[in-house]
Amino acid sequence: MGLVVLAEGKVRNFKNSVASKSRTKMWIVRAITAALIWTCVFQLVALGETWGPRLLKGWPSCFNQPEAGRELSNLVQESSAQATKVLLPPKRVYRNNGYLMVSCNGGLNQMRAAICDMVAIARYLNVTLIVPELDKTSFWADPSDFDDIFDVNHFITSLRDEVRVLRELPPRLRKRFELGAFHSLAPVSWSNISYYLHQILPLVQKHKVVHLNRTDARLANNGLPIEIQKLRCRVNFNSLRFTPRIEELGRKVVRILRENGPFLVLHLRYEMDMLAFSGCSHGCNIAEADELTRLRYAYPWWKEKVIDSQMRRKEGLCPLTPEETALVLTALGIDPNVQIYIAAGEIYGGQRRMANLSAAFPNLVRKETLLKPEELKFFQNHSSQMAALDYLVSLESDVFVPTYDGNMAKVVEGHRRFLGFKKTISLDRKLLVNLIDRYTNGLLSWDEFSSAVKEAHVLRMGSPRERVVIPDRPKEEDYFYSNPYECLQLLDEQVRSV
Repeated sequence: MGLVVLAEGKVRNFKNSVASKSRTKMWIVRAITAALIWTCVFQLVALGETWGPRLLKGWPSCFNQPEAGRELSNLVQESSAQATKVLLPPKRVYRNNGYLMVSCNGGLNQMRAAICDMVAIARYLNVTLIVPELDKTSFWADPSDFDDIFDVNHFITSLRDEVRVLRELPPRLRKRFELGAFHSLAPVSWSNISYYLHQILPLVQKHKVVHLNRTDARLANNGLPIEIQKLRCRVNFNSLRFTPRIEELGRKVVRILRENGPFLVLHLRYEMDMLAFSGCSHGCNIAEADELTRLRYAYPWWKEKVIDSQMRRKEGLCPLTPEETALVLTALGIDPNVQIYIAAGEIYGGQRRMANLSAAFPNLVRKETLLKPEELKFFQNHSSQMAALDYLVSLESDVFVPTYDGNMAKVVEGHRRFLGFKKTISLDRKLLVNLIDRYTNGLLSWDEFSSAVKEAHVLRMGSPRERVVIPDRPKEEDYFYSNPYECLQLLDEQVRSV
């Protein structure tokens, strides 16, 4: 019996010893696991400091973004989700007069400028702006929504100290909108702010929801309060940030280009839609000219149908052809070995029309040649997203040369001025086509042609100047977004020095 009791005691001691060792091992594992977790947290926070979200980080940028706050001393008390704190401007408190909905029309940069205008109008009228709807019915038929192109959260929060922006109408008003209980109209083009105060605001107050169904060039270039002009700039240069996917791919394209030295961006606006719209068919064969005419008649919102192509070209109202562009770039003294990034869609006429330009400047590249097909697959059939990539690359180029003064050319020119008056060569097409014709007809030698081209563009390189104002003819005066001089630092001093 004594031996049995002794044996049972030893067994109990053995079990207690094993249990104690197991508990010790468990606590050791927990301690090691906790240490590893916190090590990962600190490493992720450190990486966040290095790779934090900033548009084209490390490049010259117009965006002044607040650095995310990091409170490492409180990591033990706070979760890692609270470690990053973004500083937001305080909300502006105002009596809301109603809701403004807008449907933008046109391509990416026409819509970009319109969005800036609509924010300024909403701020001045003390209304709530609903995130703008993008054009899906134009020639390009791009199905992209606002948040497919722009960072919608940043857009809303960055403007909270100026105007309230919502993704959609509140539920009760949404039902009314779906039932058609709202007022829709196209504002008068080039209107001053008093038009919106006296014509649009009463409609908002009466109907609670007003829908502006066209937004292109609906706000004047000049004669507006300085606060309105500066807000237009703030939206353009700060609030309209592209999505992370677009930014990242834009950064990659610029990195690839920079690895091979300086580069020039050529906005070669020789695409089917532009040629059909403008009626310009210089250099096209008969079949191509007929195709462009049929396309112009197929789109009812292109109002001008009968167009004299040669007369329009002589007036400088046509985009330069690829052949003309090759002559002009060579005459300007552009290095034939420089990289030239073509910021454009498909060139009308394809390689046949690009042959002269490719021969004169063999280092022509496009996003499609710099990136893999799988990197662009999300952008296929989304012309505005493709244009956003070209926009980013254009901002960062050493020289920007547009062959037509369309919306992209104008908006990029103004943005490059804001970045420090980066070189943008604004081609005088009316003068150039005259010089080109005289040269090709043997009336000018090459040296005479080249000297005339250079002399004509000495003061057309994006240097500081004020806008040309033409009262009662706003379409003919300088566009606000191509030269927003109210927003450019130390402009007066630089103008005087020039």
